[in-house]
Amino acid sequence: MEGRADLHMHTVHSDGTLTTRELMQRAKEVGLTTISITDHDNTIGIGEAVELARSMGIVVIPGLELSASVGDLDIHILGYFFDHTNRNLLEYLSFYRKERLKRAERIVEKLNDLQIPLKLESVLEQAGTGSIGRPHIASALLEEGLTESYHEAFFKYIGFGKPAYEKKYQVTPHEAIELIASTGGLSFIAHPGNSIDEKVIVDLIRQGVDGIEVVHPSHSPERVAYYRGIAGEYFLLASGGSDFHGGKKNDHEVFGKYFIPEEQVEMMRSRL
Repeated sequence: MEGRADLHMHTVHSDGTLTTRELMQRAKEVGLTTISITDHDNTIGIGEAVELARSMGIVVIPGLELSASVGDLDIHILGYFFDHTNRNLLEYLSFYRKERLKRAERIVEKLNDLQIPLKLESVLEQAGTGSIGRPHIASALLEEGLTESYHEAFFKYIGFGKPAYEKKYQVTPHEAIELIASTGGLSFIAHPGNSIDEKVIVDLIRQGVDGIEVVHPSHSPERVAYYRGIAGEYFLLASGGSDFHGGKKNDHEVFGKYFIPEEQVEMMRSRL
């Protein structure tokens, strides 16, 4: 059987629910041959994943998902093949995780002003060792019985434009792309079908992005074909994966079903 690569998944080190070992075991069970764990603004699990890969017969590519913004538009940049021990990278990620904590504090304050008695400690408990994000706040609200569902937390309180929403620390896509390039890696536009139009994609290409995530659970077959066309037109690399989180995201059925062939991974290696 031809090798299959899933280059987008998350662990407890960001907003996923499985440990690095548990996620890799799942990957082995569904027949994946290459994976990239792309935790948000965090590379903590990469060393362990590389170590485990030797005994599991899976290839692990260092991965990362960086958050960036253009005005009010959130853009995520996936990084692959970079040096995950690079000091500048680690300092940047440490700084950004601190900014995530400050944002969470501001969101909790806004919720409290709305007479929703959520404590920051509950959010920290949800995050564990991971980078704190709104999913942890939504989970804490649900756990404390302060919302009817995980998704309602976003729709009612913490989604964009809602009363407890707070902007992230502003990083431009260019800064994210440059950071990945400076550590020897390749940068990809994550799940463009969620909110990014072709004008923004072209602008990101001008800023030096190496590829585009073509395969993703949010992309219909028509969208996949559309992004493959853009990748071909602009000589971009194509990536893809399940964007698996587990837990309250209720996305267990996507794992093992969204992947790219190994030949596309080899094209990435050739580009390096």
